[in-house]
Amino acid sequence: MKTSSTIFAALVAAALGAYGYAMLAPAKVEPAGHAEEKKPEKPNDHVEQDEHGADRIRISDVKLAAAGVTLAEAASATLTDTLAFNGILRANQEAVVQVTPRFPGIAKSIQKRIGDRVAKDELLATIESNQSLTVYELKAPIGGTVIERQISLGEYASEQKPAFVVADLSTIWVDLSIYRQDLRRVRISDEVLIDPDDGRGEIKGTISYLAPIGSSETQTALARVVLPNPEGWLRPGLFVTARLILAARNVKVAARRSAIQTLENRTIVFVREDGDKIEARPVELGESDPRYVEIKAGLSAGERYVAENSFVVKAEMGKGDADHD
Repeated sequence: MKTSSTIFAALVAAALGAYGYAMLAPAKVEPAGHAEEKKPEKPNDHVEQDEHGADRIRISDVKLAAAGVTLAEAASATLTDTLAFNGILRANQEAVVQVTPRFPGIAKSIQKRIGDRVAKDELLATIESNQSLTVYELKAPIGGTVIERQISLGEYASEQKPAFVVADLSTIWVDLSIYRQDLRRVRISDEVLIDPDDGRGEIKGTISYLAPIGSSETQTALARVVLPNPEGWLRPGLFVTARLILAARNVKVAARRSAIQTLENRTIVFVREDGDKIEARPVELGESDPRYVEIKAGLSAGERYVAENSFVVKAEMGKGDADHD
């Protein structure tokens, strides 16, 4: 009997609790037949269309920067027809001197090491002659940089082997490999753009030498450009790329090649509008080179457009379009 009373009390408590919860909860109101259904707000990055029917997406500069997207300003450009080559930086061999002891002997002191800059007639080392047992000085015949050292302190120095190599690196050679099919298009005094790939951009130079013979191993011939190197940024032994300019043409409006995208079978450029919007602007393309594309219609000089990582904006526009649908 006691157990039955306990069960009954529990059922009453549960019923009262449910009733209290129903009283606290907001009442459910059925919508009136004439009331309009509230539409969900569009997400921030939604796709809309401008007055010309072009797709637009709202996206902040902060989000663009976080995705690695960079903007550029449409402007005139010079399109070039070029040949591309590989090359290597070399010390100017006309300004390289091997410093050899006059008499064999023992190195009594070493004053300079590889990488040190020296002035003309500056002391490099002292050698004790085996013949006279007197100590004589080994000096730099030119000003430049020590690029090799073949002796150490207390070591035998031979007149048959250079103890130091000194190079004037204020100018440097760029040796380019020209394939046989391109040789007919290369001439002395042609302008070449050298890219050391060090972040400083291309360097203009001219071809000063064409080898009269080729390499049987690589089936290429050598073309040489001499570049000024006052700060020593160009280091012998490093590879470079080069572009030989065959023809040049100025265009009024150009965009970077990386800006061009295809969207719904249209060629477009993403253009910045109204501060926080990106428009997928249909454009008409003209001539191009490895860096720029002429824009004949759809983009005006001075307009800002997505220059790098434009595929990120394309992906965002696709996501926004799906959300909007």
